Order: sequence, then structure tokens, then C-alpha cells
Amino acid sequence: MNPVNLLDLDLDGLTTWFQEIGEKPFRARQVLRWLHHYGAEDFGQMTDLAKDLRAKLADLAEIRPPRLVAEQAAADGTRKFLLEVGPGNRVETVFIPESDRGTLCVSTQVGCALECRFCSTGRQGFNRNLSVAEILGQLWWANKALGRDPKGERIISNVVLMGMGEPLLNFENTVTAVSVMLDDHAYGLSRRRVTVSTSGIVPAMDRLRERLPVALAVSLHAPDDALRDELVPINRKYPLKELMAACRRYIEAAPRDFITFEYVMLQGINDQPEHARALIGLVREVPCKFNLIPFNPFPDSGYRRSPPETVRRFAALLHEAGLIATTRKTRGDDIDAACGQLAGEVEDRSRRVLRRMSPASAEVAA
Repeated sequence: MNPVNLLDLDLDGLTTWFQEIGEKPFRARQVLRWLHHYGAEDFGQMTDLAKDLRAKLADLAEIRPPRLVAEQAAADGTRKFLLEVGPGNRVETVFIPESDRGTLCVSTQVGCALECRFCSTGRQGFNRNLSVAEILGQLWWANKALGRDPKGERIISNVVLMGMGEPLLNFENTVTAVSVMLDDHAYGLSRRRVTVSTSGIVPAMDRLRERLPVALAVSLHAPDDALRDELVPINRKYPLKELMAACRRYIEAAPRDFITFEYVMLQGINDQPEHARALIGLVREVPCKFNLIPFNPFPDSGYRRSPPETVRRFAALLHEAGLIATTRKTRGDDIDAACGQLAGEVEDRSRRVLRRMSPASAEVAA
């Protein structure tokens, strides 16, 4: 029988498993704390468990995070971790230090199935969903690498599920991983400090509202269906009218009283005054704030970054309408760790890369 990877289980899962092996349910809380609060790598470190229980755990279970392959540090303090999640597949997670918080950007899939036009992650294709252990393993490793501040507090105060992949297309594993992030016996983060980002998977947004509402960010990027159909193809399935209605429903249970709309600024595409005015009308009934994101170029993207003055003018129009709009500072672009740049390494089951090649090139690559 294959050992159970305990990093795949939340408190409920661990409690059930301990009962199944004939142990007291309270052991789940102890082990969860060792795994995530202390970052234990083997059962021998769990010193408040009896030796015979530690031996039993070693026979039946394992602690197996993804393998850390490489780590890079940017000039601005951003750090990127490359993790192996099986042969031919690697994902990236990024730590972003700021004066008032430390944010970890976590991946949820190997590649991404949505193929947003301006995102290098989406260009590389899609392989599979990450397991709970592979999602949590990113936080597990980053905590080990970053340590604690002089007061003994963890450096990571916030987690955003905005890395590789669409979290709500890996719904169950994402929710289980988030529940561990929130658990006081594990990482003890508040719902306000964990943000799930989505491109607009409407049914899953409703399920998240019912199951485990945390802060929500929506990758918007366009003020009308025609443009969003082009930039964010999932819009063809869940158009803006449905998406805005789902945002209003989510607010009812959200830990924050607003939705964050992510908006990548693309020169001459979605950054003109008429786009700003259309956005104002679109979100009129949705309590929200905008995060304007400078486009991070990658080869053959076909897009250019909006000039700073264009972004300032766009933000000013939103401000005049009473909306909150901030411009995200580009972080970690010297190590390809900025928004939309995460690439990792993907064995592309979607064959998306081959479809973009010329027939001759695709035949050679295949």
C-alpha cells in the first residue's frame, strides 16, 4: 500500500485518517501543527508523539512536498522558487516583500488551460492540476527559505493564488489547500489575507462563496464583451453580465466588502479614455477597486506596455468617478517573476505550443 502524503490532507482529512488507523482524533491537530507551523520534514521531529506512534506514521505515511529545484533573488528583494512536480513539469512561486506585508504568489496548475492572450504562462500550454500537497508545498518551502522576522513572526503574511493556472478550475484541491492556510493549527492566515484570483469561472465563484469565501480578485482586462472575448477567451462562456452578477453575489459572503479587478494595461488595446468610461459603467453596481497592472512583455506577445502617462490618465478617470484604482509596481521582472511572466516547465498535454507552430516546425517538434 502506498504511503499517504499527509501534506495532501486538511484537518478534517487528517482527523478521518487517524480514526481509520485506530488513533485518537486529536492527533490530527498535533500533526497538522508539526507539518505546517513548524515545517517538520520527518516524523522523528514530532517529539510530543509517542515513539511507537511516530514509527507507525513512518510505516503508513510520508511528508512529501514538491522538490525545490532552484531559487532566484531579484534586485528589489523579490524571490522566485522553482519546484518540480513530476517528470517534465515544474511550477514557480514568487515572494514579494513590501513595507507592511510579505506576499507569496502561489500556482495551482501546471501551465494554464485558459490561454489569455497577454500571458506568457498561458502560452506554454497545460498539463494538469496541482495536488493539495503541491499547492501547499510552495508555502511550506517558502516559509523554510524565508524564516521569521526578529520578533519571531513569519515573513509571509499574505497569500495570493495568482501564479500559474486558474485556481477555480482546480476547485477541490484549491479549497482544501486554502483551508489549511487559514487553520490556526497550520498557517493561521485570515480570510482577508488569502486571495483567490479567477478569470471568471462563474459557477465556481458561487461554490467558493458557499464553501470558503476568501478575498477575491477577478482578472477583468476589458470593459466590453467583444474585447474581453479576444483577450480572455473564457468570457465567451461566462460573459460580463454573468460575471458582474456573480461578483455581486460573492460580496454578500466575502471577508472584504469589495472585489479587486485586475486590469493589465495594453497600449492602444484597452487603455484609452473610452475604455475607462466603459469600465465605470460596467462596475457601477459592484463594490470594487482596480489594480492597474503594467504589461510585462514576453517574446512574440504582440502587445506593448501602456506608457506611464496613459496609465495615469486612465487611473485619474476612474478616480474622478469615485473608484479606487492603484497601479501595481512591477516587481521581480529581472528574474521573470512579474505578473504574467511565470513560465516554469510544462509537458503540454493541450498541444497548444504545437498548434501555434508552422506545420513544418510542428512536425519536427512532435
